Amino acid sequence: MTCPVRLRPVIPGDLPIFFEQQRDPAANRMAAFGSADPEDRAAYMARWEGLLKTPGVTARTIEVAGDVAGHILNHTTAGSPSVSYWVGKPWWGHGVATQALVAFLQQIATRPVEARVAKDNIASLKVLQHAGFVIRGQSAAFAPGRGEEVEEYVMVLEPEPLAQAG
Repeated sequence: MTCPVRLRPVIPGDLPIFFEQQRDPAANRMAAFGSADPEDRAAYMARWEGLLKTPGVTARTIEVAGDVAGHILNHTTAGSPSVSYWVGKPWWGHGVATQALVAFLQQIATRPVEARVAKDNIASLKVLQHAGFVIRGQSAAFAPGRGEEVEEYVMVLEPEPLAQAG
């Protein structure tokens, strides 16, 4: 079953919902690179308030049937444009993340753009691949959501090739 998604700007009332979504232990482990302490509401809110004020960050709320299903954003990580997203557990397996990512990529012009995903997060890897990202490298990084270093794929979405004049 596919649920139609809508992207809209993040509003302050979304943040408590995002916070509750990331508190789920299974979701936090799968995402790997979430909050070090998913129970630290003040730190979570401060991080989001900073993101929303940062020039060059594009953040959107993912809605499904009027409900906040998660968020997606474009930001800079280690000097490279990057996308990241979070979808609440009730919407897993319904195509929400893929639809949101594809729609979001139509709204941002940045290319190439990177995404990073823990190697064992097969669902997120598939979402990225369905949106056109390809594996361009591998690395290891400390994952706050797991409290340990994890291996990750560095995924890249390249610019569309220009059509050849014929």
